[in-house]
Amino acid sequence: MTDEPTRLLLDRFVSTIRPALPLVSVWAHGSLAGGDYRPGHSDLDLIAVLERPCTEAEEQWLVDMHEDLDGAVPLASGLHCGYTVATEWDDPARSHLTWAHGEIMRRPVTPVTRRELHDFGLVLHGEPPAALLPPVTDRQLADFVITDMRAFWRPSLDRPELWTRDIWVDLGLLTLARATATLQDGRLITKGEALDVLHGLGAPAELVEDVRRRRYGGPGPVPEGWIARRAELTRAFLVPAIERTVAAYRP
Repeated sequence: MTDEPTRLLLDRFVSTIRPALPLVSVWAHGSLAGGDYRPGHSDLDLIAVLERPCTEAEEQWLVDMHEDLDGAVPLASGLHCGYTVATEWDDPARSHLTWAHGEIMRRPVTPVTRRELHDFGLVLHGEPPAALLPPVTDRQLADFVITDMRAFWRPSLDRPELWTRDIWVDLGLLTLARATATLQDGRLITKGEALDVLHGLGAPAELVEDVRRRRYGGPGPVPEGWIARRAELTRAFLVPAIERTVAAYRP
C-alpha cells in the first residue's frame, strides 16, 4: 500500500473504532493485502476482531460512524468491514456483523477470505490472523469454491438482466478464473492474474480486455450495442465453463 489517501483513511478508521469498541485486531484482505489494490477502483476489505459481540448501541454507533466516514472521505464508500468476535471463528458458516455497500448486515467470513488472511493478510492493528483464526484446509477451500459456482454463479446466469452490469461481468469472469487456480493447486490469485488465466480458459479476448481496461486503464466511450453483446458473450462463455468445472470436481 503506497498511496497516501488510502493510508490516511485506514489510519482514521482504526483510530476511530479503537477507543469505541473492545478491539483485538484489524486485518486487511482482498486486493489491498494481495498487492493488486487500485485506489478508486478496488474495495477496501477489512476484518475487525472484537473481544465480545457489539451491543445494540454499539451497532448503531457503527452505522453512524460508517455513514459519516462515507460522507467525509471519497474512498470510504468502498471500505467494507466484518466485525467478528475472537471466540466465534469455529464455524465458517457463522454470520458476523458486517458493514458493506452502504448498509449493515450479517454474513459469514468465507473460507476464501480466511485463507487470504492466513496467506497474506495485512495487520493494521493487534494480533496477526495466525494467532486467532483456525487454518483452512485445501479441501474446505475447494468445496466452498465449487458450492459457490454451483449454487450462486450458475443460477445467476439464467437471469440475463444482471449481465448488462459491469460488476456482474467482472466478478463472474474473475471468479471463474480464480476458482480454476484454486482447484488446480490451492492458490489464491489476484484479479490481475485472473485476467491471464481467462485467456487460457478460452474466454473471448474482447471480454478480457474490457475488464482489464476498466480496472487498469480508464473510462472510455462504449461502442453502440456493446453492453448487450458483452452480456451475451459473457453468458455464452460462463455457462458451459462453470458446468464443466463443477462436473469435473472430484473431492
